[in-house]
Amino acid sequence: MAENDPDSLKGPGGLTLRQIHEQVRKSVERDRQAQKMKNELAQKPSRWRRFVHYVWGRSGKR
Repeated sequence: MAENDPDSLKGPGGLTLRQIHEQVRKSVERDRQAQKMKNELAQKPSRWRRFVHYVWGRSGKR
């Protein structure tokens, strides 16, 4: 059981597996928060733009 202990196994950079796990968890949480903020700051298209997009479609050839 001692060979599977995450506190005794060392990974890259000399960190234990438990420390690596904690760093990854924090990083994922930061990424999720950043994505939330990015989505909140994005503006929705105006009614006019949505109407034009609906009428002419993406290609604009109609």
